[in-house]
Amino acid sequence: MNKAEKRELVTRNLSEVLVEGELDLLLGKKTPVVYCGYETSGPVHLGHWISIRKLLDFQKAGFKVKILLADYHASLNLKGEISWIREVAKYWKATFLACGLDKKKTEFVLGSSFQEKSEYFVDLFRLSDSITVSRSIRAMREIARDIEHAHLSQVMYAPMQVLDFKFLGVDAALGGMEQRKIHVLAREYLEKFNWKKPVCFHHPLMVSLQGSKCKMSSSKPETMVFLHDSEENIRKRLGKAFCPKEREGNPIYQIAKFHVFPGLGKLEIKRPEKFGGDLVFENWEEFDSKFETIHPQDLKNGVTEAVIQMLKPVRSFFKKNPKFLKPLEKKT
Repeated sequence: MNKAEKRELVTRNLSEVLVEGELDLLLGKKTPVVYCGYETSGPVHLGHWISIRKLLDFQKAGFKVKILLADYHASLNLKGEISWIREVAKYWKATFLACGLDKKKTEFVLGSSFQEKSEYFVDLFRLSDSITVSRSIRAMREIARDIEHAHLSQVMYAPMQVLDFKFLGVDAALGGMEQRKIHVLAREYLEKFNWKKPVCFHHPLMVSLQGSKCKMSSSKPETMVFLHDSEENIRKRLGKAFCPKEREGNPIYQIAKFHVFPGLGKLEIKRPEKFGGDLVFENWEEFDSKFETIHPQDLKNGVTEAVIQMLKPVRSFFKKNPKFLKPLEKKT
């Protein structure tokens, strides 16, 4: 794969790259390292699947992937007891591998494995002397719960994430647009302390299955689909999903764009002959150009069956290994 092909692969379906000027140098490295961090505090759902699919793209482009299972970050952000969070982390790791990430090219790192080291705390004290409380709160605005009444733990979250870049030894970071302010903070302060600053890749955030009026949330099953969900649940939740004739705020349109076409390369919609027969869209451009002509129910039916097909390996894994789902029963 040449550099142009790698660039196209790692940047598809992204909102932005910080910064484009550094991307060619990154792609010229033999085995660059990209990381993505996750608060392991609930089920893995369609919103997380965007970043998982992007990590698959990075692996195809020759990157090594590091996944931070952010136990301390989740605890600091008031997501639950850390012992429970660590149990859920095992389920997350299993889910990533069931989604197709190459085990030999993926490193899973529990945050506390390096965040408890004395050198980490020394650097954290140095950073804390430079970053104001207001700047840290601004960086956390899209991430923290009830940021207007932030706990001290949530204020410390941002400088800790800055240090994660250094201690993980990465060249790049992947995250949703809610991570942008923290990534900007990280690039600024890593450079200030003469530590390597990463290229940051930001993907869009998926709207809720109920539309753009709310976010996907693990605490609200009706807003999403878990990756380990049964066929019955996938059909039930996507069948009730908001699906207007417009692209904006349409979760079914987003699922087709971010999941179905990158994963399957096409979309098939089964229809009775009396309604015109089956539809097959061989690429995203063809689908997008004819989107307004597709009946919303037909679109939901086609996308639902595609999602069921794509998530079959995940369902099969957890059917054989239900032990990994046990921690979720304590909170979901």
